[in-house]
Amino acid sequence: MDKGAFQQEVYNVVAAIPSGKVVTYGQVAFLIGRPQCSRMVGHVMHDVPSELHLPCHRVVNSQGRLVPFWVEQRALLESEGVQFRKSGMVDMKVSQWKFIEE
Repeated sequence: MDKGAFQQEVYNVVAAIPSGKVVTYGQVAFLIGRPQCSRMVGHVMHDVPSELHLPCHRVVNSQGRLVPFWVEQRALLESEGVQFRKSGMVDMKVSQWKFIEE
């Protein structure tokens, strides 16, 4: 697997996530045709160059948990209207991007 091509595919999906919606690492992996590579998606997301200005804050884990130690993520999502549950996790039923329907 070409690492550069994998990264670019991840970047393309993340760039397409609409404001106010979130996707999971697994969904990104599914969308690029590599459903078993959600951890690799996470590694790519960790190293996204800031100059790409990708909406990385819109990617969460499968339960709606935010990135540990990234305190700005919640504020960024809330400013876009993403809904949270009392547990502090994203309300995936409300805010998950239903990319297949669009």
